[in-house]
Amino acid sequence: MSRREGSSHAGSSHDVSTHEGRSIPRTDEDFDPDPTQHLGVVQRTGSRHGESVDSTPSIAEAPTYSYASIPPAPEVKRESVVSPPVELRPRRGTLDLGLLILRVAIGGTFVFHGLQKLTGIANGPGMDGVRDMLANSGWKYPDLAAIMLTVGELAGGTMLILGVATPLAAGALLAVIIDAWLVRQAAQPGWQYSGPNGTEYEAMLVAAAAALTLTGPGRYAVDGRRGWATRPRYGSMIALVAAIAAAICTWIFLHGGSPFS
Repeated sequence: MSRREGSSHAGSSHDVSTHEGRSIPRTDEDFDPDPTQHLGVVQRTGSRHGESVDSTPSIAEAPTYSYASIPPAPEVKRESVVSPPVELRPRRGTLDLGLLILRVAIGGTFVFHGLQKLTGIANGPGMDGVRDMLANSGWKYPDLAAIMLTVGELAGGTMLILGVATPLAAGALLAVIIDAWLVRQAAQPGWQYSGPNGTEYEAMLVAAAAALTLTGPGRYAVDGRRGWATRPRYGSMIALVAAIAAAICTWIFLHGGSPFS
């Protein structure tokens, strides 16, 4: 039968053309809803006897899917992101202001006494008067002791006011005032604290210098960002011990004797 005759067959209501033995649908009605009707037969050779086996999947074997049968996507567990701990700036309140006032008061006192010794202002003794005073107090090397005393008061007091290398500055003032306390204590026998010639004034300066050595200058200082300004620890303790040792060595080698004898 020719292609024209096949297309005008009485039982066919649709114009279906063929190509290489297969019919090609022309309209929507030509599409068969049965998904297995047009599946070809695949011939394969058996693994044991070489017979041909029809591998066309049957309706029962063909997998069917629906929206209800599609498994849901696996739930992805998102790990909670833990932000790194933020180091909070500790609240210091009025601590830094109090340290500033203490630094200016103690450092200014030492600077004033140092200028009295160096220049003789405000009825100061001057360098000659300091040397004579130290010689009369039993110092073996009054010239060297006068220079060390004046430089220590001026440099240490200025550095303390500015807050520069505060443990060293306060330590230098501590060594100076410890020796001054020993001089006044040795002037009269027995324990001297109150009274016109007592050691009360020097004792207060010793305590203040030691406290600043341990506490640091606070944030209102040139070294306000350094560790010894806000978190003093081992370095400040070492500076305190070194200052006490320097005062004792200065007394032993430049003066000698015991202040309690």
